[in-house]
This record gives sequence, structure tokens and C-alpha cells, in this order.
Amino acid sequence: MTILLTKNSVKEDVEMRNVYCQTLSELARENEQIVALDADLMSSMGMIPFLKEFPERTFNCGVQEANMMGVAAGLSATGKIPYAHTFGPFATRRCYDQVFLSGAYTKSNIRITGSDPGVTAAYNGGTHMPFEDIGIMRNIPEMTVLEPTDSVMLTDIIKQLAGLYGMFYVRLLRKNAIKIYEKGSTFKIGKAVKLKNGKDVTIIANGIMVAETLKAAHLLKEKGISVRLLDMFTLKPIDKETIITCAKETGAIVTAENHNIINGLGSAVAEILAENIPTPMERIGVKDLFGEVGSVDYLKERFELTANDIAKKVEKVLKRK
Repeated sequence: MTILLTKNSVKEDVEMRNVYCQTLSELARENEQIVALDADLMSSMGMIPFLKEFPERTFNCGVQEANMMGVAAGLSATGKIPYAHTFGPFATRRCYDQVFLSGAYTKSNIRITGSDPGVTAAYNGGTHMPFEDIGIMRNIPEMTVLEPTDSVMLTDIIKQLAGLYGMFYVRLLRKNAIKIYEKGSTFKIGKAVKLKNGKDVTIIANGIMVAETLKAAHLLKEKGISVRLLDMFTLKPIDKETIITCAKETGAIVTAENHNIINGLGSAVAEILAENIPTPMERIGVKDLFGEVGSVDYLKERFELTANDIAKKVEKVLKRK
């Protein structure tokens, strides 16, 4: 695996939604059991090419997200491998009972994709801005919760899910991600990626916050602070072993997530530290607030999700070390 540790963020030249469609199409050509479900967002998710190639295996359920989850469960019961997509708040808040009972409780085999996580919902505003979706899905027994960092990771994860059985929630940025990994890299679900080694503090991040932590690491290096960086792309099952090791070796932890700090990455890490190795810790995330309208850059500033905010938290936690 090659990791691109650069000071300046470089966006990928392909949108994540297009990679999702291309990867799913490749899998569908190899496995006729794969089907795609959508809640009237085929164009928004870039899934029109899939629809054209596999019209008999594409189900646009309309703006009826809860029903879509029931349909996905039914398809699973017949041996199909459903990938169901809608915007993050509707895939979780609106569909919770159906996902819990029709999906997880009955041991269904469904891959749920919730797009536009956190501030990436941007101008769609607070109604479409999921700051709580990870927490909702994390509460469902046996649910695997994933947030691919860039298109390289997305490709590998979507391919892996085709061969696994169970309930999966994939939190997906639709637009262009910051390039982190070289093409062809592979990842192990449930195992964090060590982006950078360091001895003073460990920053654990996921999603769009991975790129912000890389920027923060460069800012801190100029101050003589050695930072270890982890990409915790699997929120559940979380990599408990690596978290404990980092706490022992660096003695301080900062988490960074594009999500409410309640019941997200920070909460999951805090639970592990409290029960195994109490360690000074600080959290970057949305502080129990609703979303609002604005550009992604504005919203990062508004909710204190920037590299500068992360650097300040690192300096704070080091004083407690």
C-alpha cells in the first residue's frame, strides 16, 4: 500500500459516485445476483450507466426509503446481493426501524450506502446533513460501519463487500475526494491504516478528516511535535488492538470526525480507552448541533473541523499528557 503524505491536498480527478457505479457494474458483470436499489437518486448518485446496462437488476424505489429497505431485505431472502443507496439521513434516520428489523434482525445480506456525510451535504442544508448516521447504525447489532477515504479505498471496499454476508453501512462522499492512497492499494475491514508514525500523540480520523489530519501533522511538525496518524475507516468493528497500542506508545489521543462527537468515532475510541487504558484524549467533531447551509469549506470552519482546529486539540492534549 502506498500512502501519499503531501502538505498540499490534491483532489482526485474522478468523483466517488462514478467510482461506485463503475465498481458495482464490474461486479454485476461477474455475479448476476448483484442488484442495485435507489430512492429516486439515480442521477445524483451517477448510477444511470448501471441502470442502462442492467435494467432488470435496478430498482428505483422512489422517495420511499423505508420501503426500499424492505425491498432490499426481500431480495436478500431470495439470494440476491442488494446494494441500496440514498442520502445519509434518509438511509439511517428515516429507515431505522426497517434496517433494524427487516434487515439486521432477520440476518439479511444488505449493503446500505448513505451519501453526502456530514458537512459534505453543503447546500442541501440541515435536513440533508447527517451528523448522526454513524451513531444510528453503530447501535444496530452485527452492523459493519465503513467510511471509505478516497476512490482507491472505495473500490476495494465495494469489491470486498460483494463476497461477504451481513449488514453493512457505507458512508460515502459523492464528489471528489482528496487523494490519499495509490491505485491498487488494498485494505482490511476492521483494521486501521497507519498513515504516519510518530511518538508524541496519535490522531485517529476517518472520511474527509483524514486529509485534514495530514495537514495538521505538517503544522505540528514545524513545532517539533511528532504525530502518529491512523485512518480508522472501519468504525464498527473498530480496531481495538491498534487503539490500545497507540495509547501505550504515544500516551495521548485526538480523534477527528465529520460527525457528531456523540456516539461516533470519538465515542468509540473513548470507550476503548476508558475500559482498557485510560489516556488523555480530545475530540474534533460536531458539538451536538444541527447542520446548516453553506460551502464545505465554510462548514468546516463553522463546526471547527479544520487542520488548525486539530492542531490546537493536539497541543491541548499534550498539556494533559
